[in-house]
Amino acid sequence: MAKKAVKKAVKKARKVDPVTVEIVRNGVIAVTEEMKTNLMRTAYNMIIYEALDFTTGLFTAEGETVSIGIGLPTFIRGMAETVKAKINHFGLKNMKPGDIYVTNDSYTTGSHLNHFTFTLPIFHKGKLVGFSCCMAHWLDVGGVLGGMTTDIYSEGIQIPILKYQDRGKVNQDLLDIIRINVRLPPRAMGDLRAQVTAVKTGERRFLELLDRYGQQAVMDSIAEIMDRAEAAARARTRTIPDGVYEAESFLDDDGIEIGKRISVKVKVIVKGDEMTIDFTDMAKQVRGFFNSAMTTGYGCAQVAYKCITSPTDYPINDGAFRSLKVIIPPGRIISATRPAPMRWWMTFPMTVIDTVFKALLPAVPDRVIAGHHADLVAPSFHGFNPATSEFFIGTFGPLGGGWGAKKTEDGVSATVCLNDGDTHNGPNEQAEAKYPILVERYELIPDSGGAGRYRGGLGIARTTRALTNVTVNTQSERSACPPWGLDGGGEATGNTVAFRVNSEWKSDFPNAKVLVAQLKPGDAFRISSGGGGGYGGAFERPAEDVAEDVRQGYVSVEAAREKYGVAVNPETFAVDREATDKLRSMR
Repeated sequence: MAKKAVKKAVKKARKVDPVTVEIVRNGVIAVTEEMKTNLMRTAYNMIIYEALDFTTGLFTAEGETVSIGIGLPTFIRGMAETVKAKINHFGLKNMKPGDIYVTNDSYTTGSHLNHFTFTLPIFHKGKLVGFSCCMAHWLDVGGVLGGMTTDIYSEGIQIPILKYQDRGKVNQDLLDIIRINVRLPPRAMGDLRAQVTAVKTGERRFLELLDRYGQQAVMDSIAEIMDRAEAAARARTRTIPDGVYEAESFLDDDGIEIGKRISVKVKVIVKGDEMTIDFTDMAKQVRGFFNSAMTTGYGCAQVAYKCITSPTDYPINDGAFRSLKVIIPPGRIISATRPAPMRWWMTFPMTVIDTVFKALLPAVPDRVIAGHHADLVAPSFHGFNPATSEFFIGTFGPLGGGWGAKKTEDGVSATVCLNDGDTHNGPNEQAEAKYPILVERYELIPDSGGAGRYRGGLGIARTTRALTNVTVNTQSERSACPPWGLDGGGEATGNTVAFRVNSEWKSDFPNAKVLVAQLKPGDAFRISSGGGGGYGGAFERPAEDVAEDVRQGYVSVEAAREKYGVAVNPETFAVDREATDKLRSMR
């Protein structure tokens, strides 16, 4: 009887007004979105205010995710683990109002040193009620600018978990250390202040929510939101047939051992309302800088699981992942250990998530997509600007490319890769205004999408001319191992790079990782993103749809004939029925 009374008391304590729950649900989303907005408005670098390479979030006093601003999907675990690491480091009893904690440790955040994470403990009426957090990309953190790195020490300054601010007092020594280790101190300090603005925004708005509706009501509502997210995820998991599902794909290489493919092998186990994603057989960490730490490995599993079970449920919170178990030994490409290099951490996770979808094709063919271009396809370039006599570091942000087709629709074109979620490709005009470059062409690539009953999305090509001496670095994946199709769909083209030097184009590279190229005025580089894989047999695609693709310029007349068995008049774009029937009957 005593135990039953306790259970009833707990339920009574958790009884919440459904209207308040919905207000809090939308309230925490609004808080993290305002954090995003203020960061964008105050940041100094395009990669934050244009590309949106950052994420903001609110967390419970235990470090559980309450809401994250829509941004980089794999940050969903990286920020939560960073908050928990700071709790473990300082201890809850030692956290005070006015504190702000910072780190860019790759093995904590799961990503590269460019991602600085600021965390502010939120106190309400003397009680620690949560954390406000912001992880954002700094354009430069010291270290080498070009070429391959083989350990973390050459990749820039490492900041362990420290206090940026202690009860309101800024750690000036830390600022001085950061300032002297970066090439563009004004921009770094500007982005730092922007992140501080973001976490303070989160604190202010969350406190307003607590003041208005009451601390207990808000915290109970958050717990209710998480429970509902769990229930929804479990219900959707039960619709997946029980079983063990496996798949393997490959990555080109690690940038050092050229042409040596890297295995991405996953196992997905579904039993009742729970899913286990097992990365035990994943390739071991590599010598080149294509590694991620374990928090990103967990992030890969969480992103795939959410896409399958509750893709449109918001806010994104830890309740949605209580029914997910992840097995990931240390020392893999998505659980690398010190001192593995991490500079291009974001590349492999995209293919890992794609491979989870591939594994689940037999179970839920209507919820998965074919492989996508799976890379930022984002070169960096640097040099001295003759107009300002200043050193510059430039990037366009993610290029975007083709996404895989689904069972019922074509893949989308010119869309940023999965790992970067809500990030944007930078405007050409912005880059031209800031750097001594000129964008000559920016175009969709015909025939880059995989053929299928539903066609994969198209990739993009950007041709950029140097107006001064420029050093270019590219490090794209999925060139030799292009995006795959599903259920008989064709594979897409991969990511590629080409350079025009002295008016001659060179593109016969073994991969898309041309790590350093020196360009003179008039030379150019062309970065091309891959397409998305097709879904279903190409000869099952209606001939009229193929003809419309030809009219739009998505598919060439030749590819329509060869890949789809459809004869299209190149002038009228009409289908030649007799020739088409003959082509399709031959296959």
